[in-house]
Amino acid sequence: MYCSVNIGKQEQTEVSKLSRRIKVVITREEDGYVAYPLGLRGVVVAQGDTYEQVLSEITSAIEFHIETFGPEALADAIEPQEAFIAETEVVV
Repeated sequence: MYCSVNIGKQEQTEVSKLSRRIKVVITREEDGYVAYPLGLRGVVVAQGDTYEQVLSEITSAIEFHIETFGPEALADAIEPQEAFIAETEVVV
């Protein structure tokens, strides 16, 4: 991700390259894949026909979310150390 600032007449200069690893949950559904990030303020969801496509789509969606709402979308977000998917049985 690039952060840029306006200088003078609409010139943009790269200030720094920032990156942050964000855990993403990806599920395979009947008609494709669905992904959503953990530890990000707001709702971001993506879908795709393949694992690779949904991973690309969620990355793009997260970048757009941060560009739109600013770094505050990450501020104070509680990032899980690990993510687990478990199953339990209930009576219905």
